Amino acid sequence: MNNRVQAFVRLAWAMLGWNVFVVLWGAFVRASGSGAGCGSHWPLCNGEVMPPSPTTSTIIEFTHRLTSGVALIGVAALVAWSRKLFSKGHLARKAAWASLIFIIVEALLGAGLVLLAYVEKNASAGRALYLCAHLTNTLLLLAAIGSCGWFARHDRWVKASVPTLVWTALGVALCASITGVVAALGDTIWPAVSLQEGMRQEFSKEAPLLLQLRLVHPVIASASGVFLILAALLRFRGRMKAWLLGLTMVQLAAGGLNVVLLAPVWMQILHLALAVSVWIVLAFGAMAYGSETEIV
Repeated sequence: MNNRVQAFVRLAWAMLGWNVFVVLWGAFVRASGSGAGCGSHWPLCNGEVMPPSPTTSTIIEFTHRLTSGVALIGVAALVAWSRKLFSKGHLARKAAWASLIFIIVEALLGAGLVLLAYVEKNASAGRALYLCAHLTNTLLLLAAIGSCGWFARHDRWVKASVPTLVWTALGVALCASITGVVAALGDTIWPAVSLQEGMRQEFSKEAPLLLQLRLVHPVIASASGVFLILAALLRFRGRMKAWLLGLTMVQLAAGGLNVVLLAPVWMQILHLALAVSVWIVLAFGAMAYGSETEIV
């Protein structure tokens, strides 16, 4: 692998890390109730390019917009560089273009949250469905950016060689994450003062559907965790196997702790970070199965 390709791989890894940070900061925006920090304006913030005398919520939301803008520029740089380094049809080049598409969709989805007022205490079903779509696109974006670095180092990828169990594990992780974003939304809108009070709220006949759905995530997440552990033991190899086993077990423990601690903001961020890490390991595991020789 020549120096130019090595530099491209480093940029891809840097963009993957940066976008993970952007995702976690976005979760902080939601958990801290700062989604309306720039009012109903987008891309301007409270009608200004640089908001004067910003509140804490404005700083949090505006920071998220700035970091998202840097992410978009970085992904665009991956596309431009990939066109110079790799021939048309090369997997790294395709992955770069896919990353650009996903991050543009990500930006539009983020704008929609503001323009549709799907922020703060909005408890509509539309917001829940919107956040599920947003998270799905986010995970696909991270997988695409990771693919840029991975495929820059490998000649080919044979999709058919990836075991069905690995694809299923990716789907299971995605479903668990989607139920997680619904549960996190419930924690933001209806924070519980105690574990008993939270359960009383959820089992109440008057409880809205979104609050009742908060009960679903622990069940699905636990079952998903067991499935991922079995998948790791049966189909993953080497470091991928070790990482998947370790992260899944830590994630299960973190999920239980999140419930006991009544979902404080810092725990929600950590829980999401672990979920994203599991997803990335699964994606790399699928790439490793289908990859041929590494470029030297």
